[in-house]
Amino acid sequence: MNRWRRAWSVPLLVIALCVSGCGLTIPSDPQGTLERVRDGELRAGASASGSLVTVDGTDVGGPLAELVEGFADSVDARVTWTVGSEEDLVDELENGDLDLAIGGMTEATPWSDRVAVTRAYDSIPGAHGPVVILLPLGENAMQAALETYLDKELSK
Repeated sequence: MNRWRRAWSVPLLVIALCVSGCGLTIPSDPQGTLERVRDGELRAGASASGSLVTVDGTDVGGPLAELVEGFADSVDARVTWTVGSEEDLVDELENGDLDLAIGGMTEATPWSDRVAVTRAYDSIPGAHGPVVILLPLGENAMQAALETYLDKELSK
């Protein structure tokens, strides 16, 4: 067993050093969502849900929308809202037309096989239980940044 460790320790070290030198960051976004959003535009979808997410024409409001606006501010982005049904918003997330979507979605959302789902947050005013935000699959840096922001804001 000891001979095996010695035989593989050097090649494994070389591989680890090569990978770390490639500029690989974890978590990462294959589509570059967080990098594109920084200092730019956050394309957010909204589906009305009581007082949690209010929609008046193209104006989106409510506590969950305010959290999205706050996250956008934290990455120096401006929010462009798209209003639609949950199904339409999921389609737009899959097609790369949206960066995130909000509404009254919970961790039991039927869309979890098509999009990424944040951790559930139960301290959002107007929510009737834990609420999640939907994002494109695989955009892990974006999801980590959003969840870090939400954890900080909702623990106040």
